[in-house]
Amino acid sequence: MSASKSGSGLLLGIDVGTASSKGVLVTLAGEVLRSHVLPHGLSNPQPGHYEQDAEQVWWHDVQAICRELLSGEYSGDDVVSVALSAIGPCLLPLDAAGTPLRPGILYGLDARAGEQIAALETEIGAVQIMEFSGMALSSQAVGPKIRWLREQEPDIWAQTHTLTSASSYLTYRLTGRHVLNRHEASHFMPLYDPGTGEWDARYEQHVGPVSLLPALGWSDELAGHVTEAASALTGLRAGTPVAVGAVDALSEALSVGVTRPGDLMIMYGSTTFFILVQDAPTPSETLWTVGGAYAGQFNLAAGMSTTGNLTGWFQRELAPGSSYGELFAAASQIPAGADGLLMLPYFSGERTPINDPQARGVVAGLTLAHTRDHLFRAVLEGVGYGVRHNLETFTELGSALRRVVAVGGGAQTDTWLQIVSDISGVVQEVPATTIGASYGDAFLAGLAAGKLHRDDLDTWVKPGRTIRPDPSKAALYDHLFGLYKTLYTQTRALVHELAAGPG
Repeated sequence: MSASKSGSGLLLGIDVGTASSKGVLVTLAGEVLRSHVLPHGLSNPQPGHYEQDAEQVWWHDVQAICRELLSGEYSGDDVVSVALSAIGPCLLPLDAAGTPLRPGILYGLDARAGEQIAALETEIGAVQIMEFSGMALSSQAVGPKIRWLREQEPDIWAQTHTLTSASSYLTYRLTGRHVLNRHEASHFMPLYDPGTGEWDARYEQHVGPVSLLPALGWSDELAGHVTEAASALTGLRAGTPVAVGAVDALSEALSVGVTRPGDLMIMYGSTTFFILVQDAPTPSETLWTVGGAYAGQFNLAAGMSTTGNLTGWFQRELAPGSSYGELFAAASQIPAGADGLLMLPYFSGERTPINDPQARGVVAGLTLAHTRDHLFRAVLEGVGYGVRHNLETFTELGSALRRVVAVGGGAQTDTWLQIVSDISGVVQEVPATTIGASYGDAFLAGLAAGKLHRDDLDTWVKPGRTIRPDPSKAALYDHLFGLYKTLYTQTRALVHELAAGPG
């Protein structure tokens, strides 16, 4: 018997991530009935530029996942609400017909707007931007990328009617309405006022008109309903409610029950993302002060640029015949400290807390006695030091970490989590099932349609395992973490010169 005939209904959540997209069909009780994953690529047209095609990647995947999940046993008639999340904050210009004018410019991984950041800090003032936005400009900020688009691609700028992000573009394709969640809108600085939660035109002459930006909403609010055109392409029933949705990391936090002040999510994905739930904003020059999923909530967020994509690079380039399981198993046999190897994992620059797009990977201490397994252990530890660097920045800002919850592909193996806990000294909870952002999307869909209450998430998320730090390693890792920070400061000038290229 279909869900619609039984009177319960199903929730559809879809997340479009950096390396793949995933969709789930979920009951109102949180049971996953079907799921589907589609891998996709990432374009790197020149150093520091990262893009994806909004139609051929983002919207293509949403249509394909819908058609796959709504075939056979289930149909669009069974779905009572939909929510989408995606990578972000991204920048996508649309023409008057709502058609993308170029590939989407990605989040902080894309560091093309350095000159525009410098110009905005000169014209407006770095202190003024910090005081207004609650955080400093970085590669994560969309405002400088809007200015980059205006200055570097004037023909496209002249045709631009709407400036949107990945999640809001997908919601638009389903509903015909442009609505952006406030978490991502916070990164459209300095065009967003965190005090009012609305767009603000005071600095638009330095960036671009706020009239080009979408309407704003909270992630659990209703954005609109599936149109007839979207129904024909996806199999969803026309009129199905669609939530405002979220950036992928925020939905990932919801998927593991990170919703109360003091809850911190560490998402081990292609990059690593941190979201701390707060009931009041914490201004920061190094982290990101942004809106939360629910009205009245704030997040103190952070992000590393290179984690899962670093292990992927290692496997592809240095261990092409080995599986991840083999690499992690071998790394677990290498002693803490990798026998004197130390790595900076800044292979794509770095976001928080150093906010240095010109940072690069560094390996120190190599000898002829070191093996590939030592190098992979150093990769995992390098990421661990980066996690600790962010966690210490949270606490230095006075933020209390009530509990830490791990999620993402990197949380599937205890080896990496144990290394991170040993380095950082924190306990990490891993729920019994870590499905990912699409599961959080399904929950948002239920909230937006009035089918669920926020407390229902407590029954959706089941307790799992706990990773505790090994106190016998604390002294060694405290020492090596100090060397990690020193290695960055003492090689920074040299690495920047190398990043600039010859001449």
